[in-house]
Amino acid sequence: MNESRFIEALRSSRVWEAELPSFDPSDVPAEPVALFRAWFTAAVDAKAAEPHTMALATVGEDGRPDVRIVMLHDADARGWHFGSHAGSAKGRQLAARPEAALTFYWPVQGRQVRVRGRVVTGTAEQAYADLHARTTGALAAALVGHQSEVLGSLDELAGASAAAWERARREPDAPAPGWTVYVVEPAEVEFFQGDAQRRHVRLRYRRTPGGGWDRELLWP
Repeated sequence: MNESRFIEALRSSRVWEAELPSFDPSDVPAEPVALFRAWFTAAVDAKAAEPHTMALATVGEDGRPDVRIVMLHDADARGWHFGSHAGSAKGRQLAARPEAALTFYWPVQGRQVRVRGRVVTGTAEQAYADLHARTTGALAAALVGHQSEVLGSLDELAGASAAAWERARREPDAPAPGWTVYVVEPAEVEFFQGDAQRRHVRLRYRRTPGGGWDRELLWP
């Protein structure tokens, strides 16, 4: 693709072609998880594509940011949960610097949710339960391991994957060493509601020293 075609494609792209929902920030729960759950359910009802996917940002050993897409496993009073190998790039980064940021984006509704906070790990029992509550494919991927390591060839991957799938089907309770549950305990949570006239509504929850939440509006 030449540069002019890229620029044409970029400038012709549009967002929020559907009618967007309203958002009244004066009528929200006192804490952010309840609002997140309501927005998530609304995104599912609106047929948002893969609403449980989120961008996870961490900081590498060199101090530079790193980001990737992962899946949400739960959101409760503790925070936002996801799983990964402790030996993966993000696992190593979180072990060295247990802080992270998350972003959810549901374009069908023009909504974003941003979360920042400290990251803690769950117990081995929680990690086992988390993995085995998911699909056979998730277990097979965890059994392959080596996440973020250099791969010699696609044939090597195909062989390891086939063996992992066979074991996952044969041993659905098989453990996956290193599989870890991570929880982002929020210090800040922002809810962004897009507006076609660019009068976006941004509401931020901030944790108070006493464990409660302050709420404030932000300029778009």
